[in-house]
Amino acid sequence: MQKDFRLEWRQRAALNGMLLYVGSTVFVCYLSFALRGGELPVPAWNALFWIILLFTAVNAAAKGFLQESRGRLLYYYTLVRPQAVILAKIGYNALLLLGLSLVGLAVYAVVLGNPVQDLGLFVANVMLGALGFATTLTLVSGIAAKASNSSTLMAVLGFPLMIPMLLLLIKVSKNALDGLELEASRSSLLTLVALNLIVTAVSYLLFPFLWRS
Repeated sequence: MQKDFRLEWRQRAALNGMLLYVGSTVFVCYLSFALRGGELPVPAWNALFWIILLFTAVNAAAKGFLQESRGRLLYYYTLVRPQAVILAKIGYNALLLLGLSLVGLAVYAVVLGNPVQDLGLFVANVMLGALGFATTLTLVSGIAAKASNSSTLMAVLGFPLMIPMLLLLIKVSKNALDGLELEASRSSLLTLVALNLIVTAVSYLLFPFLWRS
């Protein structure tokens, strides 16, 4: 994780590019709705936010393994266990996506308004979503890095896996927007936590077999 953070700090073009992507998409939404005097409907506000966050997560997590050369991966193989590599990648992507999602939510709420009635539930849901995106996309990135056309494979494998999680995230965020009680979202939140734990456990168990190939 320390190595990844140092590389990110030295090559700040990638991080700045992701922040620029978040800012530019929010600004385009502002030009399309708020600047024209129209009020953005709450369902559209919710949908646009998760679309922005999803594509930001894909761009951020995709480079986890895709930026590693074969020689560097072989060097890692001689130093550490594969479980340490996958857990470090998941931890790094989780922290990166947590920061990007919270910054994106703040910019989005300032520019397009904040219709959320239960902000605590919405922020907790966004954090669970960032962790879920990090765990799932990190494993997919590790699989795609073994193929020749890795970028295409990343999209083909990643989006179908994200659909069940996205449905739960949108449901909980809709409850937060409507101001419903926590009890209405409790089962969905527990399911999101369980999905994150399952994907992390699967990554821990299966990545060594992928690593050997």
